Formats: sequence, C-alpha cells, structure tokens
Amino acid sequence: MIPHFKKIANEFSISEQQVSTTIGLLDEGATVPFISRYRKELTGSLDEVQVAGIRDRVEQLRELDKRREAILKSLTDLGKLSPELEEQVRAAETMTALEDIYLPYRPKRKTRATAAREKGLQPLADLIMQQDKFDVSLEASKFIDEEKGVNSEEEALAGARDIIAENINENAEIRGSIRELFVEKGTFQSKVIEGKEEAGHKYKDYFDWSEPVKSAPSHRILALRRAEKELVLSLDICPPEDEALAILDRLCVKGNSAASDQVRLAIADSYKRLIKPSMETEVRLLTKRKADEEAIRVFAENARQLLLAAPLGQKRVLAIDPGFRTGCKVVYLDEQGQLIENTTIYPHTGAGGLAEAGKTIQHLAEKYQIEAIAIGNGTAGRETETFVQKLNLPGVTVVMVNESGASIYSASEVAREEFPDKDITVRGAVSIGRRLMDPLAELVKIDPKSIGVGQYQHDVDQNKLQTSLDDTVISCVNAVGVELNTASKQILSYISGLGPQLAQNIVDYRNKNGAFKRREELKKVARLGEKAFEQAAGFLRIRNAQHPLDASAVHPERYALVEQMAKDLNCSVPDLIKDEALRKKINLQKYVTETVGLPTLTDILSELARPGRDPREQFETFSFTEGVNAIEDLKTGMKLPGIVTNITAFGAFVDIGVHQDGLVHLSQLSNRFVKDPNEVVKVHQKVEVIVTEVDIARKRIALSMKTEERTAVQRTGGRSLEKKGKPSKESDMASKLAALRNKFS
Repeated sequence: MIPHFKKIANEFSISEQQVSTTIGLLDEGATVPFISRYRKELTGSLDEVQVAGIRDRVEQLRELDKRREAILKSLTDLGKLSPELEEQVRAAETMTALEDIYLPYRPKRKTRATAAREKGLQPLADLIMQQDKFDVSLEASKFIDEEKGVNSEEEALAGARDIIAENINENAEIRGSIRELFVEKGTFQSKVIEGKEEAGHKYKDYFDWSEPVKSAPSHRILALRRAEKELVLSLDICPPEDEALAILDRLCVKGNSAASDQVRLAIADSYKRLIKPSMETEVRLLTKRKADEEAIRVFAENARQLLLAAPLGQKRVLAIDPGFRTGCKVVYLDEQGQLIENTTIYPHTGAGGLAEAGKTIQHLAEKYQIEAIAIGNGTAGRETETFVQKLNLPGVTVVMVNESGASIYSASEVAREEFPDKDITVRGAVSIGRRLMDPLAELVKIDPKSIGVGQYQHDVDQNKLQTSLDDTVISCVNAVGVELNTASKQILSYISGLGPQLAQNIVDYRNKNGAFKRREELKKVARLGEKAFEQAAGFLRIRNAQHPLDASAVHPERYALVEQMAKDLNCSVPDLIKDEALRKKINLQKYVTETVGLPTLTDILSELARPGRDPREQFETFSFTEGVNAIEDLKTGMKLPGIVTNITAFGAFVDIGVHQDGLVHLSQLSNRFVKDPNEVVKVHQKVEVIVTEVDIARKRIALSMKTEERTAVQRTGGRSLEKKGKPSKESDMASKLAALRNKFS
C-alpha cells in the first residue's frame, strides 16, 4: 500500500515533505490557522485550504484503513481470507470498492439464494453458470428432493437462478459497470402524487420532471428530495434499462445454450429485484452527498462573507429594534459595545407618540454624543428609518442592519447570562447595535445556521455542515484577530488552541485581575499551558500593551528576532513600527536561519508596517430609496439600490428595503455568462438592481443586475453579440475545500 503522505502529495500536486510535515503538525495538535500562518517554513507556505484539505484527506484515508482492517478480521473469522482476496482488499482505494469486494462475504439475513443453497441447489447453479451444452431439464431433475422442498424441475431451476442472481448482484466488476451507467446516463424522474397538486403547489415545476443525474444541480436535487419527503412527489432514478441488461449480458452470458437462457432469466431477475434497487439507493446517496457538499460550500462562503463584513468600529451607537404597536426598543452602547441605557419609544402610534419619540432620540443623541444609529430591518424598520432621518441629527450616521438571527440570540443562554435583568427585545436591540460595530464579534454568538444565509441548510448532512461552518468561523476569527481585553468568551473560544473552557478561564482571569498587560500573562490563566499559548498567542491582540508587538500578529516566539533587527539599526521596536525609512533598511536575508525563512520574515515586516491591522473592508454608509418601503410600492422597471443578503447556486437575494428580498437569477447577474454567483457578488455587497417582475400575492420579486444596453437588446428581441465571459477561478477557502472533499469522497 502507498503511504498516506505519498498518496496525498500526488493527489494535491505538492511535495511529500510538505504533506508529511503538515500531518505531523496536525497530529501534534496544531490548528489549521496556526500552521498556515506561523509554520510556513515547515510546510512550504501551504495556505489554509491546502492544510485543511490534507487534514480532511488523511482522516478519510485513516477511516478507510479502519474499515479495511475490520473487513480483513471478519474474513479471517469466517475462514474466507485467501492471499488473493487479501490483496484485493488491501488494494481497494475507496470505501465503495472495499464494500463491493466484501459484499459476497458479508453476513446477511436469509435470502432466496441462501434458501436455495440450503436445499442443495448450489451445484446446479454452478453447472448452469458454466453454460456448456447439456440437458438442463435432466440435470435439474436430479435435484428434486421433496424432503428439502424441491418438488419439481422448475423449482430446482428457480432456486438455481436465485443463487445466480445473487452472485451477479455481488460481483464487484458488474456493480462497478452498472454504477457508472446510473451515474453517467441515469435520469431523475419525478411525478406528483395524486391529490397533492394543491398542497404541493410550490413544487409545481417538478410535477412531471426529468433531468440527467450527471448534470442535476445541487439545489434541484435537494428540492426534489424535500418534496418526496413531504409526500408531494414520487422520485425515481432510471438508467437506460436496455443498456444495463446489455452490460449484464456481456459480462455474464457465454453462448446460446439452454443454460445460457437460464442465465439470462437470472440476469433479468437480478437486475429488477437486486441490482437496480441497490444502485438507485447508492446513487441517491452519492448525489445527495454531492448536493450537500455544494449547499454547504455555498452556505460556508456566505457565512464567511457575512462574518467578514465591514465593521463600523468603536463608535457611540444608538440601536433600535423597530416595532409598531409594541414600540421601538432603543439602547445606547458605548464604544466598547456595553449597554449603558435603554428605553422604549412609540413613533408609529400617533402624533403624540411621534413627537415624544423624536424628543427622546434627540435627547439621547446629545447626551451621549451619538455617532451612529443602527436600525433593525424587520417589521417597521423602513418606517423607523424614515422617522429617524427626518430628525436631521447632525454628525449622526443612520444605518439599516440585517437582524436575521437577533431573536435567536435574544432568547439564548448567552444573552440571558449577559443581560439577566433585560427582556428579549432589549437584548435584540443590543445585538443589532453590536452587529453594526463589529459583525464578526456578535455573529459568533449565534448558530451560523440561523444568520439568514445559505440554501437548504436544514436538509443537508448536519455533521458535515457543522464541521464546515466551524472551519469557516475559526478561519474568519483568526484572520481578523481578537482584542484580548474586550473579547467575549464566545469569540475567544474560536481562537486557535483555545476552545470554550480556556475561553471561560481567560474571561474569569480578566474579571479577577483586570486587563491583560502582556501576552505572557496568558500563561497565568488556569490550564492554559505552553502548547495552548503557542497556538493562540499570535491571534490575540492587546491594545496599548507594555510590549509594542503584543498589539500585532507577530508571534511572541519571534519577538527576539524583531528586537535584534531594531538593535542592528540602533533603534527601538517602536521606532521600527513608526518609521518606514528604518524598515526599508532591514536586509531580510541577514535574518534567515534554519527555522526562520523569508516567508515568515516578510510577514513580520508587513506586520510592523501596520501592526494589528484589520483585514476587513472599510465601512461605507448605505441608504434605500426613499418612499419605497413595501412590495406594493414597487413598479416594473424601477432602478433601486440594494444589499446582497444571500447567495445560492441559482442566484442572489437582494434587500431593496421592502421587507421582502428580491431574487437576481443567475442569468440576470451580468451581461456575460456566469457559472457561480460568487464571481459577481458577495454577501453584504451594495448593488444596483432593476425590478423586472412583482408578484404581490406570492411575495416574489424578480430583479436584474444587467446593464441597460443588454436590457434594451432583450426588450427588442434582438440577439446580443457579446462574448460570454469565462467564470473566474474559485479562490475562496470554502469553495476549494469543498472541491477537495468532493474529489476524494
């Protein structure tokens, strides 16, 4: 067998040394962010995608090894393990191939074939399979035995055919060929179940649907399966049956004898009763897994974009959770996001309430020198925004904030622990304000499945989804870094090397001893040992720390190196940080050693230029079109600003300020051909769209992002001469990692 590191190196087109070193680091407990950021010399500068891909692939191969050993033990216990069979088992490279080899020997419940064997019909089946010319009836008559339950020649032949049918079904070569036919030429076929037309109206497009298995997109497979689960549709996978039988005939039939005719009868039975149902189940699982991978990829990338949305930063914020009858909850958050004051206003219940609400907002804005007002985009959101805008508060930015999942946070244990004496509406307003200040820090408190992005997230494999989302959140948190003295335990738990318990211990230490003054102080935290410190320290920042590098991404293990650079230039580390001219004098080659190479040195120099820099984009203000507050206000042809809220395989959903997101279908995202919506848009991106259709009854809005020139061509029925653009190469972590998982699953 080829060692795992050699196999992975070949599959990933990287060196064996890179793979073996990475596997070693992972086995020692190093995390993906730490390896990709601080062990570049050891791994040859592998990025997060490659490191995570190696992690997933080696886990998969080890699972295959466990199953292989279990099968070998079972075959040994059964007395069936021959040298040839052992060689086949050890050579199997996929779980499917392994299970195909083991299938004939797997302990099974009583079947028609086992019953036939118990009647002594195995020799007759073996004779028929040789397909020599002989008197089939005469030979079958020799097996008549009323005591064993064989009462006639036909019963003997039927039992022999049952044995042959099972053998055909359990043949690895046959299963491989038929499996390929199902995948390459099979079709999904769905029909509406009689009487379910009205209840299943949303699945109307699939009431009589057929589509090749090979090309069916993820979202359609998941939609069909959901409709089947809801008993609206029947769903089958149908290959060309004549081709399937032709394959079986080619692999099993040797001539035109009477015995061959019996084999053909067994083939027909085997295909209908055993092979087709088995293959349909396999292909269902295969296509479901691939559909899951695609849906999870979409979800993870959306979550990444949402988590890395531009933060407003440390500002004094009023946050409003809007409402009509129950009023609007208003909270004031200081620069650190701490709740200072809360109240309720009633701007939508009449003139008196409106005037009083205006006075309250103006008073709070002056009292706390408010810099921004965050307004949730739920019920009464646009009306509340209009009310606040009309106050004309000087120097105050008014921002609509997507509040998806805020109610989940409000009722969570995290919120109850943080605000035990506040009701859920106040907690929701706090969450809205904090989302504006720092989306990442607030959204990590919520289950990613509840933040309003993705497609069919509740239909996919939940364990795989959770693993992918955990990878995404960990990647985002460590890419941005965390302020040690203000971070919640929720965001600290995602830092490399920590986890929930150490995060809680850090908060407890901070509460007892005050703010951390140096990273080294982390070693005093209960149960935070050298290994955890090594993994975590570089991702934790301390603003205004005693050591200037504690505010940067430079790892403490390299402080001495930076101090030596400063010493060689007769200056201090703070001087290096402040003075670009000094940094330009540093000759990196001078500091290359066996353990520190140019990749790490380049990172250090970059970090000295902008210590602790936030990789996220700068915050930009945004406003919806005034007077367009509800779906009834929309007219075809309107050009409106919007914000991308969700991306799916079939397009992007855009908030245009009417409490119902519109869909920009994949075909309407650009004038050029678009394969993946992520080529064109990102979650939270500000876009301009044109309303192409409004269905008030079904609450559906169709939008387009195509340019006026292309739109005009479509209106005139002309043919555009533009060339279709090629889809851009996937570059995000979620896309690449999903591709790797698909390749080897």
